[in-house]
This record gives sequence, structure tokens and C-alpha cells, in this order.
Amino acid sequence: MSLDTVVEDIRDEAHARAEEIRADGEERAEEIEAEAEADATEIVETAEAEVDEEIEQLREQRLSSAKLEAKQKRLEARRDVLAQVREDVESRLVALDGETREALTRELVDAAGTEFEGSESVRVYGRADDEELLDSILADYPGYAYAGEYDCLGGVVVESEASRVRVNNTFDSVLEDVWEDNLREISDRLFDQ
Repeated sequence: MSLDTVVEDIRDEAHARAEEIRADGEERAEEIEAEAEADATEIVETAEAEVDEEIEQLREQRLSSAKLEAKQKRLEARRDVLAQVREDVESRLVALDGETREALTRELVDAAGTEFEGSESVRVYGRADDEELLDSILADYPGYAYAGEYDCLGGVVVESEASRVRVNNTFDSVLEDVWEDNLREISDRLFDQ
């Protein structure tokens, strides 16, 4: 074997080895590239899923927030309507006159009177505009006297020093009781629930 043959064999072997290394390198590069692509795909899918989940959560939050805001506005509107109805009732009570006002006031004095049976001096307070009406009604009740004005829609506040009792039979107090006892029904009627 000549030196040229040995060199040629070594060169061929080196080329073969280099080709083998290059082929292994390309194969390894393809594997790494495939793994990287798989990782990238997985990362993209995970990121997309996270974004989709975040979008869904944000949508749910906004939807819940919008529903809550709408509910609050509905409740506020209902409160406003109920307040307006209450104001209308109060206005009508203030506007009562004649026989109706006298009959209602007399009933309220009678109802309060049960607390003051046997009292010699009973003071009755009422709306300033009702002073004449109260004087007229109280003429039928011995020991009862108009004692001054009371800020109310009508009706009476009755008290006696002897019994240390005070009865608030104003239109306001009666309206408050009726309003509280029937608020659910009033609301149902107004808002067709």
C-alpha cells in the first residue's frame, strides 16, 4: 500500500465520517426543530387557551357588571316611582277637606280617646290649617282642648299630663303604618310582578 492509497483511504474515511456526522447533525437538527415546533405549537395553544379563558372571564365580568348596573337602575327607578306615589298620597291627604277630613279626624280623636278615659285635661295638637276643624270636633269631647299646631298632614297628636301618654294619630303615622304593611302589594301592583 502506498502512501497515496493510505492518504486516500484516510480521506475517504474522513469524508465518510464527516458525511455521517453531517447526516447525524441534520437528523439531530430536524429533531430539535421538530421539538421546537411542537413546543411552539403547545405554547401558542396554551396562550390562546389562556387568552380565550381571560376573554370569557372578562366578558362574564362585564355581563355581570352590566346586569348589576341595570338592576340597580331598575331599583332606583322603582324607588323614585314609589316616592312619587307616596308624595301624591300625602298631597291628597293634605288636600282633603269638608266632611271627609272631619270624619277622618273625628275617627282619629275617637281612637286616641280610649287611652285617655277619665282624664280631665287632654291636649290635642294638629295641623295649623285644621285648628278651626279641631276646635269644632273637640267641643264634643269634655276636657279636650286644642293645644297648638303639630307639623303633619292632618289628624291629631293627643296627650295628657295625668296619664303621661302621648298618642300620635296623625295622617302621617297612619300612612306610614299602611305604607309599611302594604309596600310589597303596592310595589307588585305598580310593577306587575
